[in-house]
Amino acid sequence: MKKYNVGIIGYGWVATAHIAAINATQQAQVTAVYSSRKLDSAELCARHGGKIIAFNDLNALLAGENLQAVSVCSYPYQHAGHVIAAARAGMHIIVEKPLALSWRDCQAMAAAVRTARVKCCVCFECRYSSQFLATKAAINQGLLGKLHYAEVDYYHGIGPWYGQFRWNTRKDAGGSALLTAGCHALDALLLCLDSEVVEVTSYHTKSSSKIFGPYEYKTTSVAILMFKNGAVGKCAAVVDCLQPYYFHTHLVGSEGSLLDNKFHSMRLGGLDKNKWSELSMKLLDSGDVSDHPYLTQFQAFFNALDAGKEMPLTSLADALYSHRVIFAADKSAAIGRPVKL
Repeated sequence: MKKYNVGIIGYGWVATAHIAAINATQQAQVTAVYSSRKLDSAELCARHGGKIIAFNDLNALLAGENLQAVSVCSYPYQHAGHVIAAARAGMHIIVEKPLALSWRDCQAMAAAVRTARVKCCVCFECRYSSQFLATKAAINQGLLGKLHYAEVDYYHGIGPWYGQFRWNTRKDAGGSALLTAGCHALDALLLCLDSEVVEVTSYHTKSSSKIFGPYEYKTTSVAILMFKNGAVGKCAAVVDCLQPYYFHTHLVGSEGSLLDNKFHSMRLGGLDKNKWSELSMKLLDSGDVSDHPYLTQFQAFFNALDAGKEMPLTSLADALYSHRVIFAADKSAAIGRPVKL
């Protein structure tokens, strides 16, 4: 038996990836699953391994004496209620992005977690990807010098070929291009520039393709961020493109630049300034949850629980700041003028 028994709240596509990653950590195992649909415990055990009990009542799952944590994989509009209930039950929490679809709900979740004194891990797992671990290392080693411009963009056409399309098209479920998926790129941009955002200007639009017609919100947005240290950042969130998945990263600094998995640095003598050098990393090249670095992230979370510390990189505080900027960007696009933070 492992140290942490974990319950899953919401059994959909992303939950299957969470279960596999949690079970692969050194300390945790999934022992319970809640769904609004009737599930069969024996079928869950056969599919995922171990002993898993299916629940159709959330309160019953949260009342389990042998449960120490939950992973919230429900619809975004359900996150606030589920996280608050889990916190009040004394559970440590993993929660999928976005945290919620409003800043008010985010604040209510934070208050519940703070009052319960539980720990939280938010699934901005791109921070734990090979690409951004290597990118951040290059920044920290000074290879790029002081960054003054950065752009991190998310291109992923979420059409009828994706299971989430049926609910993601709704304004009260998907929210915005940033909230539904582009938040990963904006969060990565904040990670790279590592300075306080003082102002956001954003614009949004939508494809004329009939494929994306069912969307109730603008499915492309571009946000320009001004940082306290003088740097400027740009984040495009495009979920109505017809192209392969692409997580574009371009960082420009006083000593060099980085473009996806390529870089040039004046700190390294002898490099040809007309050619890029290559970093050995796995690029973010898929929206499939089975390709996400959940295992690396969740292992860090359970290690933090063992140490009695906050989750590194993707704590609730980290995610709240990213959401604050996201909501400011969406507000700017809606009202047509810059928003100060």
